[in-house]
Formats: sequence, C-alpha cells, structure tokens
Amino acid sequence: MDGGNSSVCDEEVKRGLYMNQYIDQFKKYLKVEKNVSVHTLRNYSIDMEQFERFLKDTNLCPAEDETAIDIKKIDNVVIRTFLGSLHKKENCNSSIARKLSTLRTFFKYLCREGYLKKNPARVVATPKQAKKLPSFLPIDEAFRLMDTPDTKTLSGLRDKAILETLYGAGIRISELVSLNVTDVDLEKGYVRVLGKGRKERIVPLGSKACDAIREYINKKQDAGSKMQDSQALFLNQRGKRLTARSGWNIVDKYARRGAIKRHISPHSLRHTFATHLLEGGADLRVIQELLGHSNLSTTQKYTHINLDQLMKVYDKAHPKA
Repeated sequence: MDGGNSSVCDEEVKRGLYMNQYIDQFKKYLKVEKNVSVHTLRNYSIDMEQFERFLKDTNLCPAEDETAIDIKKIDNVVIRTFLGSLHKKENCNSSIARKLSTLRTFFKYLCREGYLKKNPARVVATPKQAKKLPSFLPIDEAFRLMDTPDTKTLSGLRDKAILETLYGAGIRISELVSLNVTDVDLEKGYVRVLGKGRKERIVPLGSKACDAIREYINKKQDAGSKMQDSQALFLNQRGKRLTARSGWNIVDKYARRGAIKRHISPHSLRHTFATHLLEGGADLRVIQELLGHSNLSTTQKYTHINLDQLMKVYDKAHPKA
C-alpha cells in the first residue's frame, strides 16, 4: 500500500469506518504496552471478534458504505443489547461480565487515543456474580493425591513433581507450564515465577516439591535424546513443553485415581495451598505475596473458608470469648 492509500485509510479509521483496524490497534496495545499474557490476549481477541460479529449481524451501527461499522454509533444501549443476546444464548454471568470488562478496556483505549469522547461501556452495570468459595482439599486428601502417581515411570515422576509444585508453591497452572529448568533453585528451595502482567515473584517450594522435581530432572536427563525443549521444566511425552490443558488433565486423572470425590482442578490446589497456610497461622499479607495477588481483597476470600478455624483461635485466645 502506498503512502496516499495509507493516509486515506488512517482518515477512515478516525471517522470510525473500519472497526477491525481499531481491534488490531487495540490488540497491539495490549501486547506491546500492557504486556499481557498470551492467554489474556487470546481472550480479549475472542471477545472483540464476537462483539464485531454481533454488530455486523444486527447492522445496529452501520457506516456510510454499509459494509463497515461506525464505532461512534455504539452506545450503552447497543452494548446492553449485545450482553442480552449473550444471556439468551445461556452464557453464564461470569462470562458476560468478562466480555463487558473487555469492552470497557477497549473503549477506554479508544478514548485515550482520541477516537471517542466517552466510554459507552462505563455506564453498563456488571451482571451479578454468584459468590463461590474456592474449593480446597483437606490435608489428608491433599497428601493422598500427592502419593497417587507411580514414581517408577518418568511420566509418574513428572506428575508427582507437578502436583507437589502446585500444592507446595500455590502457583497457577499457566505459571507452572511456563517454568524453565533455570527458574528452579533446588538447593535454596525456591522457584522464580512469571505471573499475571508479567510480574516476577519468588516463591518457596518446600522440601517435598524439591525432592520430586530433583528426581524428575535426573530421570529426564537420562532420556535426554527425547527432549526437544531442553529449557522447559515439564515436558510431554513428545519432549515438548507441557500445555496448561495437559496440566488440568493430569490433576483430574490423579483426583479420580485417588478416589477424591470432590471436583479438583489445578486452581483447587492453589486454594488448598492458601487455606492450609492460613490454618497454620500465616499472615494474610504473606499469602497475598506468595499467590501474586495485586489486591489484598482477592486474598481475603480465604478468610471466609477458614471461619471455623478463626473462631477456634478466637475462642482460645480472647479473654472474653
């Protein structure tokens, strides 16, 4: 495309004719300036493409040439109509709330860039969320889960190391599969984690997790010819970096093998980690740092789970209890 066509295209973008170009600019902003994770970027992209498809199908905000969308015609009524269509398709409130959050961020970006004067998504109310307490395992079930893998095999050693790391460090499954061998210091007993917003934090591993990882690494090195990704800590059977989906399947497999009746996911082990720390007397601020939560309010949900324990501490410690 020559310089003249490019300037015409830029002018059309400013007039609000080509929404797909706004979306492309928005995704570039998220990736380059906001430095969001691949997973987050994919979710934003899916949400925006769904919104654009809705606008095209309903023809609610047509531009002059009728084949494009005039972004300046999008108001709070259009956004509510979009959310209503999601509700009719039986999307859950948490999914609808996420898509609304995406639109708020998108229109905030357009306002910042001068394409719009106000954010039409700001005045749209977020759907009420059902307050769910995080699921977690009692100590005996957590220990049983850790002991379920067959450590006579390489995959069993890997799976035990994965379970011990999820429970021993409380990290997210996305953080776990992103780990490289160099991120783990088994002598000092800690792991370097790259969390949300690409924020780095150091988390203690615990002796059980260190032992499990050490055994797995030693066995993995014996089968070095099969390793295609020598940097990744956890590999699949093809020698490539393990995916988050595979991590979910591994946790689910051993929960069933260990006869654990409640539904367990990698995030359940993260909740179990936090709950057991709180029961052991750990300060909420310390747990916040270990989990990588930006706000203490996110960590405070564990106090609701642990109300019985808090009552016991109160009854034992308070002179007027």
